[in-house]
Amino acid sequence: MPVFRLALCLFPLAAAFAQSLAITDVVVYPSASESALRRATVLINDGKIQAVGEHVSVPAGLAAIRCSGCALVAGFWNGHVHFTEPKWDGASNKPAKQLTDQLRVMLARSGFTSVVDTGSLLSNTLAIRRRIDSGEVLGPRILTAGLPIYPPNGIPFYVKDGLSPELLRELTPPNTVSDAVSAVERNIRDGADIVKLFTGSWITRDTVLPMPKEIAIASAQAAHRNGKLVFSHPSNLLGVRIAIDSGVDVLAHTPEDTRGVDQQILETAVQRGMAMIPTLKLFSGDRNISEIRRVVWEFENLGGSLVFGTDTGYLTDYDVSEEFKQLGKANLTWRDVLRMLTENPARLFKDQTNRGRVVPGMIADLTILETDPAVDPSAFWLVRYTIKNGRVIWESN
Repeated sequence: MPVFRLALCLFPLAAAFAQSLAITDVVVYPSASESALRRATVLINDGKIQAVGEHVSVPAGLAAIRCSGCALVAGFWNGHVHFTEPKWDGASNKPAKQLTDQLRVMLARSGFTSVVDTGSLLSNTLAIRRRIDSGEVLGPRILTAGLPIYPPNGIPFYVKDGLSPELLRELTPPNTVSDAVSAVERNIRDGADIVKLFTGSWITRDTVLPMPKEIAIASAQAAHRNGKLVFSHPSNLLGVRIAIDSGVDVLAHTPEDTRGVDQQILETAVQRGMAMIPTLKLFSGDRNISEIRRVVWEFENLGGSLVFGTDTGYLTDYDVSEEFKQLGKANLTWRDVLRMLTENPARLFKDQTNRGRVVPGMIADLTILETDPAVDPSAFWLVRYTIKNGRVIWESN
């Protein structure tokens, strides 16, 4: 049995609520750009990082994890998930252990301490979030879009095929600018953190319906007036153009139809300060996956901000390894990927003073990997511990 296990045996699940903790004998990457600290110690006090270094003393009596050979990085973000599977229905009344177990399998076991839900029934997702925030349920921090805004008559075919008539009625797309503004403001008033637009919607397997530009512009302006980021599902070149022209902040996917998505349009998106979430696993079976990867690489090479995201929840296979493998095939380095998982999303949400790096004063959202990603890229999907606010919310067996 590895030595670090002996330490953790002193405080398994019950002590996961203790927010003061030491992690010792680990390789620490303070950020994606900095050199590693070898055989380092991280002290956490009251949910925040107190000290990081190779010569830090552990106070007597402090619970400790010793994890020789492990690598510690800032807590991972997943910028594209969904809480739409039937198992999340009625989340306010489900047993806490059931929700904790579901969150572990879906998210925490992959190192995610913050996730962005880009479309779900708001009341249900907020119920999950409330129970996590109260400490009753262990899980990542959740930001949510609530219900997406679709083009008139533009609910995607794959959404229609999987939803009940009751939920479909909730998804009625706005037909006018005023309807769109009302829908955005209602979502925000009810607790949404971002706004999600389908600037290009696959209404059949072969047809993308664009969002009318005036509806996209009015929706984005309403979100920005309320201080919220706007995410877009673009689908194709026209969807990207509408996203750019309407002031969207984040492309929630790489466009699946890459025809015409050239360096010029990507450069415009980068100049406008837009971020992109590749979700390459979603497209890994497509015939044009190499072109989709080319768009991701060009966006990165032009100085664009990439944010990690998997579409987990829509994809019910929660294994994240394929996403990392595809990012490697897109010629992204391990440091690029670590930046996508940590610093870039924190900066996007203007949370960089709290999250995204391993330095004193930061919130203790941390991910501990089995091995060093600089040596073995598979380390990114081999997570030993996930720690949120100093609490262990996942440990591998």
